[in-house]
Amino acid sequence: MPGQPLELAAFFVVGLLGGAHCLGMCGPLVSTYAGRMSTDSGPPTWFELRQHALFNLGRTASYAAVGALMGFLGSAVYVAAGYAALGDTIRGVFGVLVGGFILAVGVVRVAGGSAHSLLPEGPGGALFSRVSGWAVERMDDFVDSPKIALLGTVHAVLPCPLLYPAFVYAFAQGDPAAGALNLAVLGVGTIPAMFLLGTVMGTVSATRRQAVERALGVVFVLLAFVPLLMGFRLLGVPVPMIPLPYSPL
Repeated sequence: MPGQPLELAAFFVVGLLGGAHCLGMCGPLVSTYAGRMSTDSGPPTWFELRQHALFNLGRTASYAAVGALMGFLGSAVYVAAGYAALGDTIRGVFGVLVGGFILAVGVVRVAGGSAHSLLPEGPGGALFSRVSGWAVERMDDFVDSPKIALLGTVHAVLPCPLLYPAFVYAFAQGDPAAGALNLAVLGVGTIPAMFLLGTVMGTVSATRRQAVERALGVVFVLLAFVPLLMGFRLLGVPVPMIPLPYSPL
């Protein structure tokens, strides 16, 4: 079933607080295309606002698409496991693994460390290099046309410690609609920081940005306990009964 209110609120807060992370991860690409727009210097024009909106629309749509794909893949695994009479076991294992991963990301952020060390290296990095290279080569064609939305879709393949926990959460849910909606809400939550990049947010001190990163870690820790506890319960492990407004697995 589609995301529930509390779940959607959590993903929105993750996106909103994750804006501090986006300034470092997405900032270079945003500042590059913004600098190539064929407009005069001064206050943002309606054209620039439209281009930024299209860029963020493409970015958010790509998050939602990956969320739907991960939800579909999770659903396929659960259906296959159900036919093998292993449904609850498989869902429980994935719940524990996903919850543990998200919990680790949250703890690292709260401790002031970098969550990049928790992300897998390999094909993802190579894919991003190829896609980003393709985007930079066509930057001038994108920035002055609606095709700038395609530039935004590049962010779905970034090796991002903000997105990966959300993607694996969508997989654990096994619901394409919920995965798409949750990731879309997360994307919407990041839009304010992307629009303000280079102005207000660009002047935020490193100390305050670190505080926001730690707050984001707290949200991840809280979100992690949802699939983690449900996973243990499905595996028959006695855990505290915490009333939830929905079943994540």
